[in-house]
Amino acid sequence: MSHETIRIETDPRGVATLSLALPEKRNALSEQMLDELIGAAGALSGDASVRAVILAADGPVFCAGGDLGWMRRQIDADAETRRAGARKLATMLHAMNTMSKPLIGRVHGNAFGGGVGMMSVCDVVIAARDAKFGLTETRLGLIPATIGPYVLARMGEDKARRVFMSGRIFDAAEAVTLNLVTRLADAEDLDDAVEAEVAPYLHCAPGAVAEAKRLARALGPRIDEAVIEDTIDRLIAMWEGDEAPEGIAAFFDKRKPRWQQG
Repeated sequence: MSHETIRIETDPRGVATLSLALPEKRNALSEQMLDELIGAAGALSGDASVRAVILAADGPVFCAGGDLGWMRRQIDADAETRRAGARKLATMLHAMNTMSKPLIGRVHGNAFGGGVGMMSVCDVVIAARDAKFGLTETRLGLIPATIGPYVLARMGEDKARRVFMSGRIFDAAEAVTLNLVTRLADAEDLDDAVEAEVAPYLHCAPGAVAEAKRLARALGPRIDEAVIEDTIDRLIAMWEGDEAPEGIAAFFDKRKPRWQQG
């Protein structure tokens, strides 16, 4: 299967690297990228030769979040179109979260919005010390809806509430305290740190690894169809209000939205 927005490379050991490959767009999550990620998650999960998956990204930014061009189009879209777009992001996150292989995040640069969501579906996240993060949706009049269940599952409610609503940018050291990042590495040591997380899986029975991961998900916070649909409903409600159109219009007009002070 050919891809235009992602790249998959598998080494002789069965370690696959799934890379976001739109550096010119800061690896923003476009509709096409979501489709390709959904397909990749299914293919990797079903490939018996794959033992572990590394989630990485090309260019200086891991993932800038949702594609702003797509979000701008949502302002004039009907409710059905908006719902289909929200469900596609939710489907991608679910597919990544339920992948039967260990998923190790290799994060550098910035990860905002949906990028934090993608980190939250990884089993382990290794980040560069100079990386920056943020759940910036509320700056645009939106909420971190479809990524929310995974962010809360990763951080826990008490820690998530420190960054879930404020839209503030936080550094890699704080990301560790929030449970978003497992550990840090200098940029030049990032690959070695990721390899240290991957290597133990190559000594384990792959079927047992897959079943242990399923067990962990079953015992963890509930993220089922009802939860996912609720997040979609909440996001659509924001789109149908007056803050999201104002926030996105202000971004493209390079002005402050009406609620911003200072």
